[in-house]
Amino acid sequence: MARRHKKELAAGHGEVDLPHALRAKMPRAATSLAWQYLSLASRPCTDPATGRQDLYHLHESAVQWAVHDAGRAARLTRRATCQPLRRSSATHLLEASTDIQTIQTWLGQKDVRTTVAYTHIVDRGPLGVINPLDR
Repeated sequence: MARRHKKELAAGHGEVDLPHALRAKMPRAATSLAWQYLSLASRPCTDPATGRQDLYHLHESAVQWAVHDAGRAARLTRRATCQPLRRSSATHLLEASTDIQTIQTWLGQKDVRTTVAYTHIVDRGPLGVINPLDR
């Protein structure tokens, strides 16, 4: 990643999009390796607001295709999707006693009832309740 970032900077690219206030407060952050996206898109895009060539994170469809291709390569009999990863993440968050609204926000769900559907998986009964003072 560091090598690619150096090449992008040499080509006049290599900036990530940052909120205006952060860009003003930390002018060199946009080109710093520390602020680069972990899953970087394959090519820069033109920011319509500034006209600059910026680097963005990998588009969600690229991840979906990667999961689909991995399922085909593994010769799965069912279609591979990202949904089991979402369910697994939600379940782990519930098991860690994360509140339902935080999980809803994290998953990007508009209706909390959609998120509540995951709670049936984590049925620990009254002994599963953790006193906050015990943490």
